[in-house]
Amino acid sequence: MTSRGAGTAFSRKNYRLSTEPEKSKVTGIVNSRLLNDYLHRIFTNADGNQPAAAYRKHLTFQNLQEHLDRLLAEENGSEDSRDQVVEGRLGPSTVVLDHTSGFEGLLLVDDDLLGVIGHSNFGSIRATTCVYKGKWIYEVLISSQGLMQIGWCTLNCRFNQEEGVGDTPDSYAYDGNRVRKWNVTTTNYGKSWAAGDIVSCLIDLDEGTIAFCLNGISLGTAFDNITRGTGMAYFPAISLSFKESVAFNFGSRPLRYPVEGYRPLQDPPVADLVKARKLLGYLKNVIHIGIDVTEGKLVEKDTSMWQLQGEPTVLITLAHIFNYFSPLMCKVYLVEDVLMTFLLSILERGGAVEAHPLIQQLLDLMWLLMEEYEVHECLKQLLMSLLRAYRFSPIIPDLGLQIHYLRLTIAVLKHEKSRKYLLSNVLFDVLRSVVFFYIKSPLRVEEAGLQELIPTTWWPNRFTKEGKESKEVKEESAEERLRRRAYERGCQRLKKRIEVVEGLQVQILKLLLNNKDRGGGEASRYIFLNKFRKFLQENASNRGNLTVLCPPEYMVCFLHRLVAALRFFWDGHKAKTPATLSSEEAYVPPQLFYNGKVDYFDLQRLGGLLSHLKKTLKDDLAAKANILIDPAELQAVTMDDLDEDEESATSAAQSQRPSAALAIGGALARPGWLSSPTLGRANRFLSTAAVSLMNPRRPLGTLEKIKVRTLSVEQRTEEDIEGSHGNEGLLLGRPAEEPEQPITENSLLEVLDGIVMMYNLSVHQQLGKMVGVSDDVNEYAMALKDTEEKISRCPKRRRDIHEELLKSQKVFSEKLNHLSRRLAWINVTIYSKEKMQDIYWLLRVCIRTIEHGDRTGSLFAFMPEFYLSVAMNSYSALKNYFSPVNSMEELPGYEETLMRLAAILAKHFADSRIVGTDIRDSLMQALASYVCYPHSLRAVERIPEEQRISMMKNLLAPYEQRPWAQTNWILVRLWRGCGFGYRYTRLPHLLKTKPEDASLPSLQKPCPSTLLQRHMADLLRSDRDLAPSFLNSVLNQLNWAFSEFIGMIQEIQQAAERLERNFVDSRQLKVCATCFDLSVSLLRVLEMTVTLAPEIFLDWNRPSSELLLRRLAQLLNQVLNRVTAERNLFDRVVNLRLPGLESVDHYPILVAVTGILVRLLVDTDVQGAERATAVLLADPCFQLRSIQYLLGHAEPSALAAAAPATDKRHFSLHTYTEYISAEELEKVDKMLSHLSEESKQAAATTLPTSEEDLCPICYAHPISAIFRPCSHKSCKACINQHLMNNKDCFFCKATITGVDDFTKPASS
Repeated sequence: MTSRGAGTAFSRKNYRLSTEPEKSKVTGIVNSRLLNDYLHRIFTNADGNQPAAAYRKHLTFQNLQEHLDRLLAEENGSEDSRDQVVEGRLGPSTVVLDHTSGFEGLLLVDDDLLGVIGHSNFGSIRATTCVYKGKWIYEVLISSQGLMQIGWCTLNCRFNQEEGVGDTPDSYAYDGNRVRKWNVTTTNYGKSWAAGDIVSCLIDLDEGTIAFCLNGISLGTAFDNITRGTGMAYFPAISLSFKESVAFNFGSRPLRYPVEGYRPLQDPPVADLVKARKLLGYLKNVIHIGIDVTEGKLVEKDTSMWQLQGEPTVLITLAHIFNYFSPLMCKVYLVEDVLMTFLLSILERGGAVEAHPLIQQLLDLMWLLMEEYEVHECLKQLLMSLLRAYRFSPIIPDLGLQIHYLRLTIAVLKHEKSRKYLLSNVLFDVLRSVVFFYIKSPLRVEEAGLQELIPTTWWPNRFTKEGKESKEVKEESAEERLRRRAYERGCQRLKKRIEVVEGLQVQILKLLLNNKDRGGGEASRYIFLNKFRKFLQENASNRGNLTVLCPPEYMVCFLHRLVAALRFFWDGHKAKTPATLSSEEAYVPPQLFYNGKVDYFDLQRLGGLLSHLKKTLKDDLAAKANILIDPAELQAVTMDDLDEDEESATSAAQSQRPSAALAIGGALARPGWLSSPTLGRANRFLSTAAVSLMNPRRPLGTLEKIKVRTLSVEQRTEEDIEGSHGNEGLLLGRPAEEPEQPITENSLLEVLDGIVMMYNLSVHQQLGKMVGVSDDVNEYAMALKDTEEKISRCPKRRRDIHEELLKSQKVFSEKLNHLSRRLAWINVTIYSKEKMQDIYWLLRVCIRTIEHGDRTGSLFAFMPEFYLSVAMNSYSALKNYFSPVNSMEELPGYEETLMRLAAILAKHFADSRIVGTDIRDSLMQALASYVCYPHSLRAVERIPEEQRISMMKNLLAPYEQRPWAQTNWILVRLWRGCGFGYRYTRLPHLLKTKPEDASLPSLQKPCPSTLLQRHMADLLRSDRDLAPSFLNSVLNQLNWAFSEFIGMIQEIQQAAERLERNFVDSRQLKVCATCFDLSVSLLRVLEMTVTLAPEIFLDWNRPSSELLLRRLAQLLNQVLNRVTAERNLFDRVVNLRLPGLESVDHYPILVAVTGILVRLLVDTDVQGAERATAVLLADPCFQLRSIQYLLGHAEPSALAAAAPATDKRHFSLHTYTEYISAEELEKVDKMLSHLSEESKQAAATTLPTSEEDLCPICYAHPISAIFRPCSHKSCKACINQHLMNNKDCFFCKATITGVDDFTKPASS
């Protein structure tokens, strides 16, 4: 005997030898008569009866093994029949996928050869065994609901990348994605499948039929009269497109939905099953029957409270049972059929998991009496079976199946030794336990029982014809109110049931995050932390590798459960140590980002690459955080070293992989997420391309070479994380700006950091994706409302139309009933108030983290970019995705949070510490979106004045060398609502076109900010250098944008005039429309500047005012001439009404130009108006006709020519009275009369100028300037504009040192 663990363990190999007479001494505690009775009660015959006392053999521990052998041999005469050939089947008895020759295309196959992922257009693979007679069945576990064809084929079927199972003669398939059956031709059949469903494929070769079942429900006979006869044998087969995945069960595990009369392709291990069930019966007897030593008799015991109390008799009896039972428990079929069923039956009595200590006792027994490798394999198979059962259980109204499997998972994980083993080796390495936190969404509402749970459906009906929510909410009728309330009650019932499952999932995480179970090694939390970090690394580093990525729908659920568990422990720690922060004040301290204790893989930092930051900021790290960077580490970070690191890491990872997997084309780093029902430890990469699979001469491309770095994380201990005796653990290097107050346990900070990273990886995208169901409901609701209106208007005599409309109404109603129930499920699982509060909490965590990081000065550059991304994205999600169900305004501290986020955006969009162009663009876009909505714009106005002025200064920086379009858009939004005719939401000519999404930032009603406008005016007035450089850049960009636009519409016009049929590239149209929109927005910024600070153009004491005014006049005249010329290019392109050029019209651009002219010529003092008029008229491009065009005054010649075409309407501002006020129109009239008068006078007084006296550059103005030192001449306007960008002379390229006035001598 050997001693192992806490109690006495009996090693089987030693125990078998211990049959010496001394053994009786050990059992001397009970007398031989009592022992005999006990053993006979435990080890009953197969029929459960005991022979009479006189006839039965006297049992002792000496002859028990022999007795057990005899009992187990009964009824096992058929043991050798396993190897006999079963009639009707050909091939190996263990059925797997044929990975040597039976496939086409690129596929990834799990190492158990039962799971497969498509890795090409349409890959196909068949099994190794075929059938030619009898009735057979196999099951397919659907892991993704895409394009797949599942069924049967013969050996002669030849597949390719376009044709798969069902596309050739003698192959038959069911496709639940398109809900069809395939055999060369295709027809409708069955129901749509979803991830988590099980398809059963049945073939009856006696009758010649093929049928399919979905989750045990027959879909009917799909094919009859299939080809049979000599040489016709059918293989299970599948064809699947890229990324789709399934797992097969040919009989290696119990079938989930067996069908009477049909045999699985692989025979169950009958002999082992009989043995295992007998042994389980004996084990149950041990639990039921106790020995009362004092009374000398056997007693019945309450099984639920059974405990192993070190009784040698019971222990030796159990050792005998486990001697036979242990090897059987390493087989997946027996674990699932015998052990899991038994453990589930223990929990079926109800009550809390804690009320069933028997499972803990049984696990203790397993660790005590089984070899370590056996316990490991048994626990691994048990949890894999549980996960499969959980993931592939159909949804029933009370979610009973899911609850059942989760309860057993909790019971197993409550056992400390088992939990630590599973956490270290199974949960994240083989199983990907994240599946346990997922609640799948039912695609088929009827089967999930949602009709009973939510009998009454309802959907919002508050949409106008344009698809926007009507602000005047109509009074809902009494019937509508009753329906809405009944629907809400149904949603509440559903919510309560789902909350039970969520509660159990959080319990699992609480067990994994336990940091008090230090018995026998490290606490669970620290094992979890290391596994969790590695899980994050795989999802961050392998964005393109499907086999490693965790599906985003799993991530969403995992994130919410993790937040709940984290806050539970965080607040629990706060209760014990009141000096720490509560979870409401949680944040991640900045030292985590630079002290190297937490691995951020290759994720981008705000200041660029980590290696670069360590070099450039090493002095700051030493001074502020007392962290010294090892010089050797800095030298190592060259590109060559990085490559070598990758190669060595890859080779190291390969050396650790199973050699069998390496032999077949190399293994992937981890099993497929998508194929995780089989949960193999590695994948095989199958390809029909010219690649030698057995001995690859070169790596199989990027797919194979997964970057696996040996993480320092793996070696970290509790002390490294939490710190002790002066060691600060994760919080090493606290900067002076960071408060000394402890936050919480360090390990929880790392979990929090991981949660933020998870949100960034895929949760945000998934939240946006699921909003689609709500959009579908709105679309169908509009269609139904429209149909009902048509029915009410339909004339009685048109019965045919009436019937068609009624059919449409029925279809829309049915679809809405289905969608509204599905939406209820999604609203409860994804968009509920509690989930919203989680995302809001995450937003506040990010805001606090960014604020703390910002205070550290230059060290802020070490913060990973994803913190800023999550702050912006989580706010966007709260505003856009949760809003139909829950309002953001109801969240506590909402106004303050909005203001703090506004301050972050305002400060960091132009922060020099942030170098990544993508994150800078994101910040700019977030700020642009922020100023479009009244409530968030007010938040920007509430930030401290100093920050507001700094933000405006950054917005007014010159537009060169930076992405200026977003900046310009922000300024335009601050102005919209104040400009000339600039109070529209949609352009007048677009009102009749298709409505757009009313929630878009560009379609928000104008909400100008007078406060920020005032800051802008003050800055432009006070800073003499800022205004010229800003306005010069705006004028440059306007010149570029409008010139590009004109060039493009010329090309479009030429293409449209060609006789042959041709299409204008949609991208070209889009770019053209963008250039037009940019021109309009730049004109609006100029209008804003002219209105807020007219003196910049009109006060000629300022050095650059006259030049700016001349440039402005020149550009305005160019725009007017191009747009207002009769029958011109602009007119013709606008009249083509091309898709993509909807925004191109006369109104937006002409109104913007008019606004500037009115401000310069009418709304100003006399001197200013005179200067502006003089400059405008002096510009050689000025045409009075362009100004007359604005008010619909066409040229006389044009009127005469256009007389016959009376239907052609001229543009006139007078037709837009809804958009332009009478006062504004009056100013335009005034401006026209003023310019008419002035132009007449100017024409009368202008003396003819000889060509020699004109500026040789523009030929528009007289020569008025002479350059030093070269004495060349031009007009002042040309040389001043040239000197803004270049100091060389136009003519001789000499550097100009000065410019003097030039007046022509009178004598000449």
